[in-house]
Amino acid sequence: MIDRGAQSAWVPEADEDEADELPLSMRLSIADTLTLSNAICGFLAVYFTTTGVLIPHLTGSGDVGVVRNNAATAVLLMLLASVFDLFDGLVARKLRSSPMGAELDNLSDLISFGLAPAYFVLVWGMVVGDAHEPVAALAAITVLLAVVLRLARFSCVTMPDGVFQGMPSPFGALTVVSIVLLELPFWPTLLAIVGVAWLMVSRVEYPKPRGPLAGAMLAWIVLSMALLTAWAFDAPGGELMLQTGCSLQLVLGAVIPLFAMVRRVYNFRDLRREARAEAQS
Repeated sequence: MIDRGAQSAWVPEADEDEADELPLSMRLSIADTLTLSNAICGFLAVYFTTTGVLIPHLTGSGDVGVVRNNAATAVLLMLLASVFDLFDGLVARKLRSSPMGAELDNLSDLISFGLAPAYFVLVWGMVVGDAHEPVAALAAITVLLAVVLRLARFSCVTMPDGVFQGMPSPFGALTVVSIVLLELPFWPTLLAIVGVAWLMVSRVEYPKPRGPLAGAMLAWIVLSMALLTAWAFDAPGGELMLQTGCSLQLVLGAVIPLFAMVRRVYNFRDLRREARAEAQS
């Protein structure tokens, strides 16, 4: 037990100014509110995946259209979470963020881009068939751990301005979900999911969404939302539009690392040329 009298004897008493400053430092900013909205979207994505996809599958009481709508809603919420994640950084740079901002961002990202897509993969494995459920559970754990490791490394490793190390977790989550929605055979789907998890913990550099790139990313998210909505309401050509959007997401996930590798090769060549020029001069 802790002796309260002894504790008060050595703990310095906070003066009035420090007592007044502590609540101010813990106030939430606008950026923090957007970050918490990100976490709410991730939680609701898990909710709709459970109530709209998993429970109807277990009870055998779900209509195909209703299940499709709920699956689309879960993915739409992950997309909306990525919008909040995009804007909270922009708002924090323009205005301010509380001292909790970075921690809130990591915890919210873990919910929306770690737990939600991993749970989506797990439920997919249960719906596909009992024989594949344990393997799908391992793939889901792989996705979750990849996001955990990536976020932890992001907090500890200082990278050059303008780049991320490893696939950003929002992009990775959307790529994982796109792979599932493509409804490919089980094993190619599983390998693709594990490949995305590896990219998230890799050392491949990805550009940060700033300026025109942020606008392009936002436009892509809005387009993805439109494609999902068309698929959810069984619009004419909705299935084809969804498959096209998911395929493009996969292409982007594969092409960006290739561009990063090519850029690194060219940078290495430039450095060698400069070193040779300095040695000859």
